[in-house]
Amino acid sequence: MEEPQSHVLKELESYTVKEAPPTVYYVPGFITETEEAYLLQQVYKAPKPKWTQLSGRRLQNWGGLPHPKGMLVEELPDWLKTYANKISALGAFSGKTANHVLVNEYKPGEGIMPHEDGPLYFPTVTTISLGSHTLLDFYRPISTAQEQEGVPQTEENRYLLSLLVEPRSLLVLRDDMYTRFLHGVRGVARDTVTESVANLRAVSAELGDSLSRGTRVSLTIRHVPRVLKMGLLLGRRK
Repeated sequence: MEEPQSHVLKELESYTVKEAPPTVYYVPGFITETEEAYLLQQVYKAPKPKWTQLSGRRLQNWGGLPHPKGMLVEELPDWLKTYANKISALGAFSGKTANHVLVNEYKPGEGIMPHEDGPLYFPTVTTISLGSHTLLDFYRPISTAQEQEGVPQTEENRYLLSLLVEPRSLLVLRDDMYTRFLHGVRGVARDTVTESVANLRAVSAELGDSLSRGTRVSLTIRHVPRVLKMGLLLGRRK
């Protein structure tokens, strides 16, 4: 596994969210409305078998299925490769190129439980949002020591901060914000902008606003370091 990035990404430095731990970057307007419409068109042109229905959302997997022994690489389609390359060129993956994309669709009221993305990926996650905003919530990990002291380890007690992620934005989470803290989306149809929104200075919404969610599609673009080539697999079977 490659080491976590320790250097500052100069291209993204000006987009650092200063009210959050130091490895959060939020780029509003990363893509245009025309690009957003094109990407949504491509997502919904995908054949039905490409979609997997989960509790609270449905998704498409592109690039291969990450596995501890290595991901069997499938080439990304051009419409995703363009943006994987664009984000990689910012240095998000320390000179490596993104090779995996999850496309998630969240309808109003849908969300995802707090979770970690795990060690199969390079310790950076980048997300382009399409169609609607969402409020991404972050939580401290469960503390065994605090549990033993009788402190309840509820989501409320472990809550750290939120990020308002708007359509056409790029969000980059690295190092501790990737490896230590959990992130999730509450299954609600409306969000209230509070002082807990760490990137308030970078968004168009204002404190106290009540925002109605639409259908949001996210492109979660990452680098899987351990990969297998189809030719290698075939070679082993001979």
